[in-house]
Amino acid sequence: MIMVINGAMRYYILSILLLGGTSSLWAGSFVLKHKKKNECVWTNGERSVRLQLCSPDMVRFTKSRSLFFEENEPWMVVNYQWERVSYSLTENESDYRIKTDSLEVCLSKSDASVRIHYNRGHSVWQELSSMHYDGNSVYNNCRLLPDEHFFGFGERMDFFDQRGKKIYLNVERGNGPKPAVGNKDVLRANYCPVPFFMSSAGYGIFFHTAYPTTWDMGESTPDTYSFSAENGELDYYFLYGDFYHLIDCYTSLTGKSPLMPKKAYGLHLGTYSGGTWKHEDQTSDRYPVQLAEKMRSLGIPFDLMWLDSTWRKFKSGGNGASTFEWRETFDNPRKMFQKLEDMHVMAGLHVRSIVDNGDSLHLLDEAREAGVLYPGAKKEGLINFFDCKASDWWLENAVSKLADIGCRFLKTDVGSALTVSSDVQGEEAVKAKSDHNLFPLAYAAAPYDYYMKKSGLRGFNHTREGYAGIQRYPFIWAGDWGSEWQWFAPMIVGGLNIGLSGVGYWSHCMGGFEQYSPRDTELYMRWVQFGMFSPVSILVGMDHPHYHEPWTYGDEALRNFIKYDSLRYALLPYIYSTGYEMYQTGRPMMRPLLLDSPKDYNVYSVTDQYLFGDHIMVCPVTVKGALSRFIYFPEGIWFRFGSNERFMGKQYKSFLTPVDELPLFVKGGAIIPMQKVVQYIGEQSIGELILQVYPGGNSSFDWYDDDGETMDYQRGVYSLVRFSSEWGASEWKFTITPQCKAYRNKVNSYLIQMYRNTVPVEVSYNGVRLVRADVITEKSGGEGWEYDPATQLMTIRVNRQDKESQIRVR
Repeated sequence: MIMVINGAMRYYILSILLLGGTSSLWAGSFVLKHKKKNECVWTNGERSVRLQLCSPDMVRFTKSRSLFFEENEPWMVVNYQWERVSYSLTENESDYRIKTDSLEVCLSKSDASVRIHYNRGHSVWQELSSMHYDGNSVYNNCRLLPDEHFFGFGERMDFFDQRGKKIYLNVERGNGPKPAVGNKDVLRANYCPVPFFMSSAGYGIFFHTAYPTTWDMGESTPDTYSFSAENGELDYYFLYGDFYHLIDCYTSLTGKSPLMPKKAYGLHLGTYSGGTWKHEDQTSDRYPVQLAEKMRSLGIPFDLMWLDSTWRKFKSGGNGASTFEWRETFDNPRKMFQKLEDMHVMAGLHVRSIVDNGDSLHLLDEAREAGVLYPGAKKEGLINFFDCKASDWWLENAVSKLADIGCRFLKTDVGSALTVSSDVQGEEAVKAKSDHNLFPLAYAAAPYDYYMKKSGLRGFNHTREGYAGIQRYPFIWAGDWGSEWQWFAPMIVGGLNIGLSGVGYWSHCMGGFEQYSPRDTELYMRWVQFGMFSPVSILVGMDHPHYHEPWTYGDEALRNFIKYDSLRYALLPYIYSTGYEMYQTGRPMMRPLLLDSPKDYNVYSVTDQYLFGDHIMVCPVTVKGALSRFIYFPEGIWFRFGSNERFMGKQYKSFLTPVDELPLFVKGGAIIPMQKVVQYIGEQSIGELILQVYPGGNSSFDWYDDDGETMDYQRGVYSLVRFSSEWGASEWKFTITPQCKAYRNKVNSYLIQMYRNTVPVEVSYNGVRLVRADVITEKSGGEGWEYDPATQLMTIRVNRQDKESQIRVR
């Protein structure tokens, strides 16, 4: 007897579902049912197994409880169509063998268990048993190698290497006992879980399910790991390659991070408009404007501002729901938005996924009448974002009222709200379990797509919760963690883990968010340093009336803030180019050292250092009162940022750590594009591109630029210039090669800063000898070079030419 579940999306053999306990489902031998293009399906007459080749080194396995498979879902995976893969299919008495250029898959005829030979046959991954079910849940046991380590799993703030750990993935703040201080547990936090990991053994697993999952990565037994889901079928992808390739493969499945508006790479500033919860009467539409004016007057660069929850009236749903009705203290929101726009501030608003009735807007009543609420939701007013009709209703009746008066983006909070009441049973309750994890994607997608269509420009959204695929919408912030040292270091771990899980644009509240103890100036300064070298930099806090605004921690903290904020703005050409690289490859902006040094086991335990882009190593100080810290240098030559002081790799070294100093180092051979500091992106064109070049071997850097607003970059309208550095025995060559000129960048000249130990004998540009000068400036418009023996810094200035050009130094 076959039972149809959820509109023919799944089919179960009823007799199997009624079996108790844990039992193997495979009864007879599996025979090939069909082989078509990249797909092979086997059946034993009762159940089916499917293999789909996505590429020579990526394969999908689906093992069904019946003869049928679930339909492909649209939220996590966006790419189900792959180019034809060349492979062979053979069989012997015991196995079917599918061989590509990279993998050999062996599927057992007796129980459909899988064994995969990869790495030219030197490595083997295997299931240790056939697929098993325990009631409705599904799980898989796999071989665990003695020296194997696991990384990923989303925004985990507990551990970096998850070998020997048991992990539960479900979108939530973290269930279990509350910590002694605060109400969120770092060990269980799950704002953005991702059912994907990468192994040091050279492969990755993406468990393609939205149901809550448990991963036992060797906690129970030292030679076995397992992954399980509370329902559904066994559907997973096996990916082969190094870490960078695995991230590229995974994001080819779930989507690459699009480029954000260029302004989003600057500083984001959140505000409660003068009054947080219980102080709502102190809010006003004057406060955000005055805040922006003060930032500008103090010379603190910033580009985005959002008004957090107190802009709107709180009614029966309290601050946990959105009335979309302005508080009476806001006299003229349209005028406020216009004033911010006049100061070149891109402004947005905080909303929640639950609607409420206000005084004049009755969105909850209207949503009930329109039938756009999620059926059976525990919290009344939850919009059913899975239904296009419901999303359109919310956008038209709520969001458009904000967009029409100048709101440029939304901060979509509480994507974890979807739970159903206890009286919802059966099929609907099962479906809600998976919808819970997909809800953050549907919720973020609605305003992202809306703003993109409305403006014709890049979509932009700022969200807290996520799951596999959230990187498309496009960035996550880490949630409402407290302003204490105990939560600072875990933020770095969370940023490293989420980057390894395909989510490259990630942020956190500099200085923490909720204030549980007296304000700590040192913590604020250290957290700001880390925040300015995070993929997205945001500043917001709930501490009334201070809100972590830069001037509230004293003059030293203000100077520290401006120093590192200005440095971020100077590095925007480097940061934006790294964003384009992420769009192309999935490589995160914030990178654990193991990505570049996978064979160096020293870096497997390093969680307080990371690479920011290709070349800059950031080493935050996370210990209160620390006078020094040890730093590990991976293989190669390393330089202190902005100096000729160098250090050899494969060693630990101790450094003094003054409170206003973030240890920054640069890989030997690095080329880092920079610009003059501006108060906001677009204040002036780059004009002169500054290129810091460090000795240490041949290298290149692709500098990317575009209009910063439109989707034209996806149609090939951008500028790409390759800078190449080649070191010889007696000569250094620096080559400038335009790669794509579909967009004309605004650079007129290049200022190359290069460290060397001796004064050059001769410097030429395209064969013409350059003159040494005491000072060369952009304003003079001249070309030439200078050398400072005290700092060993050589500076060369040349004018732009729209052809391959070369500087030679002897």
